[in-house]
Amino acid sequence: MSDTKLNIVVIDENPVRAAILEDGLRDAGYTRVTLIGEMTNLLRRLTEIEPEVILIDLENPSRDVLEQMFQVSRIVRRPVAMFVDQSDSAMIQAAVDAGVSAYIVGGLQKDRVRPILDMTISRFHAFSRLRDELEEARSKLADRKVIERAKGILMKQRGMAEEDAYKLLRETAMAQKKKLSDIAEGVVMAAKLLGS
Repeated sequence: MSDTKLNIVVIDENPVRAAILEDGLRDAGYTRVTLIGEMTNLLRRLTEIEPEVILIDLENPSRDVLEQMFQVSRIVRRPVAMFVDQSDSAMIQAAVDAGVSAYIVGGLQKDRVRPILDMTISRFHAFSRLRDELEEARSKLADRKVIERAKGILMKQRGMAEEDAYKLLRETAMAQKKKLSDIAEGVVMAAKLLGS
């Protein structure tokens, strides 16, 4: 269950449909709700408001409008729920690629807003955790590669055993209070500059 103090933005050009979302949020106890009824300067307005969650209601959007909203989702990196009346598999795939946390087709009702909001926030956090883990794994792999290259350079240029090359890198990192990968990167860069 999400915090009712969340700062939530509802984007909808249709005041009747916007009222359904707003009523659903207020009935669920959310008081910090801002309505945006025009799509002009949307990113600037979102930057000013700094919402924690965004609900977008597009009724029957054109592909251009959808792409604009997907662009917003990519940039703002917040939980985004998108309500549409009609869709197809290509639009759903584009929404997933854009990081939209929930893509709801049809059935806009105020009593559905709270569970959809909760699901949107949960999916956003789950996806964020996966993205962070992927970035960490990539970073570790890149560090491991540069350390292996640095060890290879030391082994070749100084005739060291692999274990001794690693020990030298590690001791240098400790002495200089730097990451092992930073020291390894320095060795690789120096070797490139010296043409070895």
